[in-house]
Amino acid sequence: MEFKDLDPILHSQLRLAVISLLMQQQEADFIFIREKTNATAGNLSVQLNKLREAGYIEVHKQFLNNYPQTVCKITPAGQHAFHQYVAALQSYLIIRQQ
Repeated sequence: MEFKDLDPILHSQLRLAVISLLMQQQEADFIFIREKTNATAGNLSVQLNKLREAGYIEVHKQFLNNYPQTVCKITPAGQHAFHQYVAALQSYLIIRQQ
């Protein structure tokens, strides 16, 4: 049995949670992500930056009713990385039947 490498970007609990949310929603604003993950604003900002730098998400800053809004959207690379991560994780979980 061969174990596949796990993507270190997605192997963080918070970054994996963010990508998992975005796989379902395609895009979500910062407040929604923060509430769903129970992350602090500062930690979430740092982790979103890492996902953005890896090319897994796009971050758009805009205004909504005169208030700043940050919207995150998963990229095709992020979707691919998530699928690869799940496949790699499955290689650790599959127990061969005898």
